[in-house]
Amino acid sequence: MSLVLVTGGSGFIGGHCALQALAAGHSVRATLRNPARGEAVRGQLARAGAQGLDRLSFAAADLERDAGWPEAVAGCDFVLHVASPFPFSVPKHEDDLIRPARDGALRVLSAARAAGVKRVVLTSSFAAVGYGHPEQAAPFDETSWTNLKGEGLTAYVKSKTIAERAAWDFVAREGGPELAVVNPVGVFGPALGPDTSTSIMIVQRMLNGAMPGLPHLRFGVVDVRDVADLHLSAMTDARAKGERFLAVAGDFLTLADMARILKTRLGDKAKRATTRELPDWLVRLVSLADSSVQQIVPELGKVKNATADKAKRLLGWSPRSREDALVATAESLIKLGLVKS
Repeated sequence: MSLVLVTGGSGFIGGHCALQALAAGHSVRATLRNPARGEAVRGQLARAGAQGLDRLSFAAADLERDAGWPEAVAGCDFVLHVASPFPFSVPKHEDDLIRPARDGALRVLSAARAAGVKRVVLTSSFAAVGYGHPEQAAPFDETSWTNLKGEGLTAYVKSKTIAERAAWDFVAREGGPELAVVNPVGVFGPALGPDTSTSIMIVQRMLNGAMPGLPHLRFGVVDVRDVADLHLSAMTDARAKGERFLAVAGDFLTLADMARILKTRLGDKAKRATTRELPDWLVRLVSLADSSVQQIVPELGKVKNATADKAKRLLGWSPRSREDALVATAESLIKLGLVKS
């Protein structure tokens, strides 16, 4: 089997990609900014039932530095470039997100090209697809790109769009390696450890009663296990070369929809989750004093959808339901002791 480099091996999506690559029989080398975290990551994967941990190794590399990337990609057949910053709070300067996302993608691609890597699968986002546009009835698909001249774009949305554009431009200019891109919506599903993603924190805050009211926002939902599965298909299937794939399981949900699902499926375990929606005017008022709320204001009340028909048609992808993804998130948080009893 192949040697696969997974960047951001300690992250939510990266950890699940490593799990599935090992289960498929590949050897996995995972990059970490801090190599001292290697044993903790190995332990998390072991507790998640990882197979073939003797085929797992680590390499030290940072998206903001050149050092380490030639060694990380050496001998690899494929690269899953998952690592990218996604903070819960607003960065002081948008370049704090844009620069590492864009430059990190280019560092990985450049090192992969020099090492003769066959294909790189880049984890992009719906953020690079469906923002900066007027509202539309039709679901977004892979032909759409976020309009960087649109109003109210967050630093994260800009970072994902700019990084993906830079990756496609690099491959077109340099002639390789092969590139495929996965564009997930909000990624939920089983957390592997306490260092959770921003999406997972939404469910955690709901269950802990830390959201006394819910802004009127819509999110796409997809399970992290299905995102990892789509990465592996995009890595090995010849039809994925040069293609983008949206990863979404069904229509978008409001935060209140998500809370109702948790309360219906989990009963008393979700007793602290509210389904009360806040009026848009109140959220706008709060945003004047809270920069983290400020970034959601442009999306209040907007109706959006996206389709995964391309991934289903070309790669035979079949994701879990939105409901199962959300419940798996909650159950993992409870098991990890990250929800108030």
